[in-house]
Amino acid sequence: MATELKSVICDIDGVLMHDNQLIPGADRFIKRLQEQGNPLVLLTNNPAQTAKDLANRLANSGIHLPDSAFYTSAMATAHFLRHQCGNKAYVIGEGALTHELYQAGFTITDIDPDFVVVGETRSFNWDMIHRAANFVANGARFIATNPDTHGPSYSPACSALCAPIERITGKTPFYVGKPSSWIVRSALDHLGSHSGDTVIVGDNMNTDIKAGVQAGLESILVLSGVTGIEELEVYPFRPTHIFPCVAEIDVV
Repeated sequence: MATELKSVICDIDGVLMHDNQLIPGADRFIKRLQEQGNPLVLLTNNPAQTAKDLANRLANSGIHLPDSAFYTSAMATAHFLRHQCGNKAYVIGEGALTHELYQAGFTITDIDPDFVVVGETRSFNWDMIHRAANFVANGARFIATNPDTHGPSYSPACSALCAPIERITGKTPFYVGKPSSWIVRSALDHLGSHSGDTVIVGDNMNTDIKAGVQAGLESILVLSGVTGIEELEVYPFRPTHIFPCVAEIDVV
């Protein structure tokens, strides 16, 4: 067991949960961190749920954390845009994304927006593509909550929704979520921690671990989700530690 008290940034899906089922031992891992007093934030690329939604989801599986322990790509996107010039956004996404932008002081509009912000939604349609492409082609800055292409059962995710807008305009969005180091820095601000004192736990080399590497964090890959041990050879970088699942982690 490590002696220093590290801050922990931990992914949710594939690390703590599979869909809405708890991964065995995940509750014990979180309880141990709480008892030790490790500063903790659960970081997800999913922009479609609020912190309260996520707290309720995990509570139903036996992990009880305050709303403040959750940080989403929607929250990070709002944080990012607060540092940019402009306060009007055309939004493609669910209520959680709109809520965070309202909280950050943005006007949500389809009249001369400064930004086109894309998250994830099941109501994506031709009119949204048309409006977004027109705004981006005419100077609105193109922002996306995360670069995920798909979710469970190949459900379209944010990057897939951005694709037609990108093809029409020839402009690529700025992706806020993992593996961008921006979302990690934003989560560190949320925690009040520093990269040198923080470890990131994730199941995906392309998002969680790459984000940690780019932000200078110690990283832990768990093999309970996306990336298998046999896939590591394709990556030019490596996690600091590898464990079968969070229940086996002994370095935090």
